Amino acid sequence: MNIASFPNSENRSSRITEMAHTEPYDWAKVAACGSLMAGGLLLVTGHKRAGLVMAASGTALALMEHEDTLKRWWEALPGYVERAQTMFEQVRDVVEGVAEKGETLRRVLSRDEDLNVRA
Repeated sequence: MNIASFPNSENRSSRITEMAHTEPYDWAKVAACGSLMAGGLLLVTGHKRAGLVMAASGTALALMEHEDTLKRWWEALPGYVERAQTMFEQVRDVVEGVAEKGETLRRVLSRDEDLNVRA
């Protein structure tokens, strides 16, 4: 009684004996992904320096294939910095204006309290 039948070497088709052909690995992507995951795990476990180093190296490896994109970002960076600086200046001006108005309001209210206390 046979549980399984195995073909004889004469009866095997060539399809069975051939090794499966796989696509070559892109080792840069594998290394970048591994570095990013390892960096994330190190950050989560509290190893901040090692996690940042691994994440930075993974990011650098990932960006190796996208030199044109990185170059465009680098060239656009000064514009973003200038816009951010303008926004921070506007926020600072608004905060200073609110602080001045608050000070004026405090002075007015303290005068009213002084007049009520004297009367």
